[in-house]
Amino acid sequence: MMREIIFDTETTGLDNRLDRVIEIGGIELHNHFPTGRTFHVYINPGDRKVHPDALAVHGISDEFLKDKPDFAGIVTELLDFFGDARWVAHNATFDMGFINAELARLGLPAITNDLVTDTLALARRKHPMGPNSLDALCRRYGIDNSHRTKHGALLDSELLAEVYIEMIGGRQTALGLLSGESRGGQVTETDDIIVVAGQRPRPLASRLTIVEIEAHAALVAKMGAKAIWAKYEPAK
Repeated sequence: MMREIIFDTETTGLDNRLDRVIEIGGIELHNHFPTGRTFHVYINPGDRKVHPDALAVHGISDEFLKDKPDFAGIVTELLDFFGDARWVAHNATFDMGFINAELARLGLPAITNDLVTDTLALARRKHPMGPNSLDALCRRYGIDNSHRTKHGALLDSELLAEVYIEMIGGRQTALGLLSGESRGGQVTETDDIIVVAGQRPRPLASRLTIVEIEAHAALVAKMGAKAIWAKYEPAK
């Protein structure tokens, strides 16, 4: 079974060397279907204040974060939830830069790129003319995002999960046509759905009548040797 976590972060600003993660939301997928398990935390960024531009985007204030745990207080829960799953995010370079910066501050190993899927990169390959923002992709795939008045990590993860499922082929990707399990559990974002049609063990009976067969033979004979049907008639 392939396990993925669609996730998003909100931060105090744009510089992961100075700014901090203040919200993480995640949605668990098994074989591209949501399991109902989610992860959601708010995080106290210590002495780093939320930049006004960031506040305008997500609406998470310094006052709201005062009584929340710091990153050290949630990191075990975070890593336990993700476990051996793939980390899937829109513009993952941004989110992983912040996650790995937080892990580095605690002396913990970084999440390596081979464990990460960037849905923005996938969208750019699939729709090279764009636009490929999350809102634009919701419109493209008919996903209702009218309740998204501000960015929020869990809400954005829920929307991205729907977008991601559609981008990789829609709900049929989990119907067992050629699942990740049949490839040793490895499916990449460039995989196509392949249906292998085997030969029938017993051929279907012909639906042509004797009269129809004889009429067709007479028509071909009248057309002469150059009739295209003559190429496909069995040798007499």
